[in-house]
Amino acid sequence: MTPPSQALLARLYSAFNAREIPTLLAAMTPDVSWPNGWEGGVVHGHDEVARYWRRQWEQLEPTVVPTAFTTEADGRVAVTVHQVVRDKTGALLSEHTVTHVYRFDDGLVAEMEIREPA
Repeated sequence: MTPPSQALLARLYSAFNAREIPTLLAAMTPDVSWPNGWEGGVVHGHDEVARYWRRQWEQLEPTVVPTAFTTEADGRVAVTVHQVVRDKTGALLSEHTVTHVYRFDDGLVAEMEIREPA
C-alpha cells in the first residue's frame, strides 16, 4: 500500500507538470516555505509560490518526474526526481536528477528543500 504522503506527492508532480497552480496550493500550508530553484532563495506562502511559478513558466518548461520515494528518520519524505528543463522553443537547457525533501504539517506540505546530487 502506498503511504498517503507518497500518493499526494505523486499527484502534485502531475499537477506541477500540468501547471495546475490551484491544485498545488490546495495541498500546501498557507505559510509554506518553498525553494526558488530558478532564481535562488526561498519563497513563503501561497501568493509568493504562485508568483514564482508563473514567472518561471513564462520563461521555462520544466518537467519533474518522481523516480523514488523514501521516508527519512525525522518523518520528512525524500523524492528522487528526474528533472528536464527546456526553453519556450523546446531546446533542452538541463536534465538531471535531484532530491526534493518535504516536511508535512497535518497532511499538507509545509516545506520543501532541494538537495543537489553529492
